[in-house]
Amino acid sequence: MKPSRVLLITHESLVPPASTRGYTAAEIDEWRAEYEVSRALTAAGHEVRALGLYDNLGDLRAAVTEWKPDIAFNLLQEFQGIGTYDQYIVAFLELLRQPYTGCNPRGMMLSRDKALSKQILSYHRIPTPRFAVVRRGRRPRLSPRLRFPLFVKSATEDASLGISQASIVDDAAKLKERIEFIHEHTQSDALVEEYVDGRELYVGICGNERLTTFPAWELDFGTLPEAMAGIATRKVKWDRNYQRKHGIDAHRAEDLPEATQAALARLSRRIYRALHLSGYARMDFRMRADGSLYVLEANCNPDICRDEAFASAAAAAGVGYEPLLERLISLGQAYAAAWRTAGD
Repeated sequence: MKPSRVLLITHESLVPPASTRGYTAAEIDEWRAEYEVSRALTAAGHEVRALGLYDNLGDLRAAVTEWKPDIAFNLLQEFQGIGTYDQYIVAFLELLRQPYTGCNPRGMMLSRDKALSKQILSYHRIPTPRFAVVRRGRRPRLSPRLRFPLFVKSATEDASLGISQASIVDDAAKLKERIEFIHEHTQSDALVEEYVDGRELYVGICGNERLTTFPAWELDFGTLPEAMAGIATRKVKWDRNYQRKHGIDAHRAEDLPEATQAALARLSRRIYRALHLSGYARMDFRMRADGSLYVLEANCNPDICRDEAFASAAAAAGVGYEPLLERLISLGQAYAAAWRTAGD
C-alpha cells in the first residue's frame, strides 16, 4: 500500500506518546492500542497524526478539511463521556466525506444496543440466550419463560462495565437488587438474559461485502471456575495481577470439531450481515458442554492491540499485525458510504 495520511482519532486522554519509556505497565495499558497502531503505521511509511477528542468537533472538522487525511483511523470508544455517542463521530466523518476505518454508523448503533441487536438476531433465528429488558425507573416484570440463573448487565455499555460475579442471580430478590444496581451505576436500561454456562469463544471477522473470519479464540478462565463462575468481568479482562493469580489467558480454541468451527464462522457471517456491520468486528459466543452455540453479543471495532483476541486470531490465520492494519485501511477506503454512491 502506498504511504497515506492517517488521522488517528481517539479519546483526548489516550493520545499516545512517542515512546513508552518512563511509563508503568498500567499506564501503558491505557493507551496501548493507540500506541501500537501509531507505531506500526508509522513504521510502514504512513504519515500519522493523532487527534484526541472529548467534545471538540471543531478540531475534528479542522483536521479533516485542512490536513486532508486519506483515512481516519477510528479508535474512539466514546464522545462527551458517552459510549454510544461515538457512532455520531463516524456519521460526522461521513458528512465530511472522509473515509474511516471500522464500522459504519448504522452497524455501530445496532450492535451497541444489546437489546435491539438480540431482537434482530432472534428474528433471523440466530441462537442467543432468551432475554428481557428492564427500563430505567420501571419494576421488573419478566416472562416466566426466563429460567434462573439469569445474567444482568447494561443494555448499552461495553468493556464489561457493571459486570461482576454478582451479575449472575438465582432468585427474584437478587435479580431485583442487580437490576437496580445497573440502573443506578450505569445510568442505562438493564438487559436480563439466561446465563449460559460453558466455554467462551470469540470469532474475529473483517470485510465489507466479502467477509473473512479468523480462527476461534477462547477466553480460558484458568482456576477461576473452581471458586466462582467463569465470566468476563472487568478484573478478568483488564487486571493483569488477577489474570496471573488465576491463570486466565486467551488463546486459540483447542479441540473444536470441524463442524463447530464451521458453525462459528457461518454464524459470525450471518450476525455481521444481520447487524449491517462493516470494517471489522468480534463475535462473542458461549458453547455448552453439548456443543450448542449461543451468541452473547457482537462487538464492532474491538480492541486491536497486538496481543488481544482479534489481532492474535488474525496472526494465527497468517495475517500479521502490520498487514492487518493495512487491510483495515483498505476496507475503510473501499467502504461504499452513501456519499460515494449517491446518484448511482
